[in-house]
Amino acid sequence: MSVTDDAITKIKAMIVTGELRPGSRLPREADLAAELGVSRNSLREAVRALSLVRILDVRQGDGTYVSSLTPGTLLDSMGFLLEFHQQDSVLDILGVRRILEPEAAALAAQRMTGEQVRRLSELVRPAGAGVADLVAADLAFHAAIAAASGNMVLASLLDSMSTPTMRAGIWRGIVAEDTFDRTIAEHRGICDAIAARDPRLAHARALAHVAGVMEWCARAGADPAPGASA
Repeated sequence: MSVTDDAITKIKAMIVTGELRPGSRLPREADLAAELGVSRNSLREAVRALSLVRILDVRQGDGTYVSSLTPGTLLDSMGFLLEFHQQDSVLDILGVRRILEPEAAALAAQRMTGEQVRRLSELVRPAGAGVADLVAADLAFHAAIAAASGNMVLASLLDSMSTPTMRAGIWRGIVAEDTFDRTIAEHRGICDAIAARDPRLAHARALAHVAGVMEWCARAGADPAPGASA
């Protein structure tokens, strides 16, 4: 283990044990380096690495703080990586969504309030008739289900995967004439299953919905440029 890796491990241990809490400020650089038994240069490298994955928040002129450590914050970097590699990983991303989305729908069927179901029903039909309207409604629809699952990590994971597959959604909407009506029908089916408080049916319909997009992308060569709605 390098000295920098050792410093990273020790800082993470301070956070895990509660010595450093979310939002707390790290000690002065000289003091923390001495406490950890590393050089200031090695400490700077460790802080830089932890800031890249959003564990630490470096504020110029103010100091370094532990981030909020919420799932959304920690998964921001994964969203960037997925966006960066979207051209060659759309099928992989959709494969993960095919596992997670049905589970989110099943949980939502058990936990959504009546008001949340009503709101979800409003999101089934886009505000306009354009492809951009469809994709916007699609993102909002799936985000509402993920949030209603009651699992913040699950919701954050799905949110981090929404942007790469959104581009696939735009392209699918352009080349597949029946995408608009089919997406609305599939969303309506998922919403109806959730409203009926039927987790198994919600799971099955969400699985078929995402699997259909994955099948389309596979046939199209998994190239989302210029941008299939899921």
